[in-house]
Amino acid sequence: MPKKVLTVDDSASIRQMVTFTLKSAGYEVVEAVDGNGGLARAQADNFDLILTDQNMPGMDGLNLIRALRKLPAYGTTPILMLTTESSDQMKSLGRAAGATGWLVKPFDPQKLLDVVKRLVG
Repeated sequence: MPKKVLTVDDSASIRQMVTFTLKSAGYEVVEAVDGNGGLARAQADNFDLILTDQNMPGMDGLNLIRALRKLPAYGTTPILMLTTESSDQMKSLGRAAGATGWLVKPFDPQKLLDVVKRLVG
């Protein structure tokens, strides 16, 4: 059974790149266009990994991570930030919110695959 990944990003092109990259490697991918949609999808299904952007309308990535970490099903699920934000301060806020890791856009598809494989197999 393939591992299921939720990707949350308001950029259609980023969602397409992530989905293409992960599906090509055998992962099942579900997309959400913002944090509110991502939270709703996560509550409706179970995911092995969540990828989220930081800067999105409505609920941003940090608030999404905080909301997910409050849910029993996502207390230990790997959550990666995939964002243009690269400051140490933002990374620190991400860790405090419960992010497992941080990837900066534009991302290298092979690096994304390496990180996902390391986290969920």
